[in-house]
Amino acid sequence: MPLRRMTARERTEAANWQLAALLAFNAGAVDVVGYLGLRQFTSHMSGIVATLAAEAGTKGYAILLLRPAAILASFIAGAAFCAVLVNWERRRDRESLFAVPVFLEAVLLAVIPTFAGVNHLFATLMLMGFCMGLQNAIITKISHKEIRTTHVTGMVTDVGIELGKLIYWNRSSGHVPVLAHRRRLVQLSTLVLLFFAGGILSALTFQRVGFLLLLPLAALLAAPTMLPIFSDLKAHRMVVRA
Repeated sequence: MPLRRMTARERTEAANWQLAALLAFNAGAVDVVGYLGLRQFTSHMSGIVATLAAEAGTKGYAILLLRPAAILASFIAGAAFCAVLVNWERRRDRESLFAVPVFLEAVLLAVIPTFAGVNHLFATLMLMGFCMGLQNAIITKISHKEIRTTHVTGMVTDVGIELGKLIYWNRSSGHVPVLAHRRRLVQLSTLVLLFFAGGILSALTFQRVGFLLLLPLAALLAAPTMLPIFSDLKAHRMVVRA
């Protein structure tokens, strides 16, 4: 079943890219929600670290206690927690070792609308940063560091490299030809477009629904995790009864 394969224990290249497509769309949407609702991006740490450096240099080190530092720490915590969770599940031979972190992200995103806003600025930003760190870590582990989804810098760079290979003129027959990986070019371009599409969705709908937009995003993330998780729950009940 295709939906189950997206977060199943046994991985295929197709399943990796399908999950990456879902996560890239989600990251773009969440990032724009954070910007429109709280004037702060939460998915890409290059900008966060640069902001942290700029503000520390101009306003003093007290700024380290403010938003950029909180988001950075939360992103790292999310990635670290993902590693702990996946390895804990792997030791127990769980089918849902990749599904559980994605489901957890869905749950956390669904929680945000209950208290999101300027009155709970730090809590909202930290939770969103944690979700993005968790998400980026899971696709990184699944793809063996080949795919990222919460930022597009690396993907755009790889697109540029493949385009360079594509237009390279192999004039000499005495050398190994330079060939573009056309399939990877399409895949990476698709992830960038999906990140953009997620952002567009947030931009078009946030003024109407606000942080409630995170609820359908959470449902979208949770959908492919249900079957692996239920499979483990069923196996656990059978062991208990035995």
